Amino acid sequence: MDHESWIADGTVLLDYADHIATLTLNRPESSNGMNIAMMRAIHEAVMRCHGDPRVRVVHLRGAGPNFCSGGDVREFASKGEALGDFLRTVTAYLQIAVGALIRLNAVVVSDVQGYAAGGGGLGLICASDIVVAAKSARFMAGATRVGMTPDGGASVILPRLVGFRRAAEIVLTNRVVGAEEALAIGLINSVVPDEDLVRDARHLALKLASNAPRATAAAKRLLWSGIGLSVESCLPEEARTVAELSATADAREGLAAVLEKRAPVFTGD
Repeated sequence: MDHESWIADGTVLLDYADHIATLTLNRPESSNGMNIAMMRAIHEAVMRCHGDPRVRVVHLRGAGPNFCSGGDVREFASKGEALGDFLRTVTAYLQIAVGALIRLNAVVVSDVQGYAAGGGGLGLICASDIVVAAKSARFMAGATRVGMTPDGGASVILPRLVGFRRAAEIVLTNRVVGAEEALAIGLINSVVPDEDLVRDARHLALKLASNAPRATAAAKRLLWSGIGLSVESCLPEEARTVAELSATADAREGLAAVLEKRAPVFTGD
């Protein structure tokens, strides 16, 4: 085994072995909520994978009980009326990372435990090629409950995965989608017992890494092209909308309500 530790500490970890780069979201104490440092680190890690032709599979996972809870609500709320300007930078990093995952020659295999929510969680799942979920996995869009809109590519890719009507319901109601339902509607590929998640995902990654790398990369490119060449062209509008809405009073109220564990009172301001 040719194991190498490419990023050994910080908000994202990156290890390499057997043609597989394992990218781990590493803020378990905050359910891997994405702050700006993590978003920068994800982009750095993905570009590291881009730059090494040995990488045939990227195994994406989250440390701790949850895959990713979305954006770091505490960091966002702390920005107050400057949130709009702040999120222009945040969404730029997230969407660059999402676009880079889609363009990777390597297959992206994600394993999901606990919550995958918001642009960070659901967005990364949508940008993955294959998703293995534990029975504990839960998926939620989450954006409109804090006065914003989905980002991380979710607004573009989710309807292509599950259909427009289902995507509209998931995004507009913010209901939680369990693992079995996620499998039934085509959001994920398989559901396994929690204790088998890492093993089964790794087994799948090893199997994919044994395939012909150029053929696999070409097949991935054709599949993504087939679901719509407009995916990446839609990302700037998604980012612009998130930044615009995050500057509203409703967005600040939504974030405050999450932190205070109460129902938000939206006024349209």
